[in-house]
Amino acid sequence: MELILIRHGLPIRVEKKDGSAADPELSMEGMEQAKKMALWLKKEKLDVIYCSPMKRAKMTAEPLAVAKQMDIVFENGVAEIDQDASSYIPLEEIKEKHPEQWQEIVKKDIHSVFNEFQDVNVFSERVVKSLGKIIAENKGKRVAVVCHGGIINIWASHVLENEEKLFFFQPQYTSLNRFMASSSGVNSIVSLNEVGHLRDDLIFK
Repeated sequence: MELILIRHGLPIRVEKKDGSAADPELSMEGMEQAKKMALWLKKEKLDVIYCSPMKRAKMTAEPLAVAKQMDIVFENGVAEIDQDASSYIPLEEIKEKHPEQWQEIVKKDIHSVFNEFQDVNVFSERVVKSLGKIIAENKGKRVAVVCHGGIINIWASHVLENEEKLFFFQPQYTSLNRFMASSSGVNSIVSLNEVGHLRDDLIFK
């Protein structure tokens, strides 16, 4: 089966003073990214659309579900590691407005970044188990999972058998990341970070 992991669009900044989960919605730019992704995949065969329950993923999945005339199946196991965090600041904003803070972030080991929110091993186990369940339930199908950068990196590391030192890259917003999963349990990467749909000169018909 083919597993397409789709990162959500660009979210807004949210900081909650009461300690509740930030769970940001998409920005206007993020909604445009989601629309372009949906139009790009409109003519591509999909059997199921799964989605993280977080708002930024749900809002990204909705245009795709409308374009494909399909329902969305929510999967708690592909929620991001910062699900309960009370603030969300897009990395692009930190890079632009707080370069010193950005430099501190990029110097960190990815394990330590993840561990600020949750034990990375617990997180990895949850993600791998959840995606493994989706694969087992959809043999021979093509499945889209609208999720988050952390999920994509964890699964790529799992496929590369590199969980002890996590493979890490920054998936762009609404990027398509394709994997194959055989019934014998062999997984492989087809592509990472497909963003052709975000070209400004692209005209959809």
